[in-house]
Amino acid sequence: MTGLVKRSFSLSGHRTSVALEAEFWKVLGDIAAARGRTLAALVTETDAGRGDGERLASRLRVLALASVRGQTDTGSST
Repeated sequence: MTGLVKRSFSLSGHRTSVALEAEFWKVLGDIAAARGRTLAALVTETDAGRGDGERLASRLRVLALASVRGQTDTGSST
């Protein structure tokens, strides 16, 4: 596993950075592509759906893990 990779996004009108391992960014990119979205759009949607006090990086890791486990619909047939 590699070190953290930081990416910046505009969320709710302000810039924010998210640091995740490269492997998580790869899976998230695959999810976004399967849904016909950009990575930025996927992050924005994930941000909008998280609860108070829930960290965006954690939510993105769980999304990636659930996808790998086949627990979410990523738009691909498995």
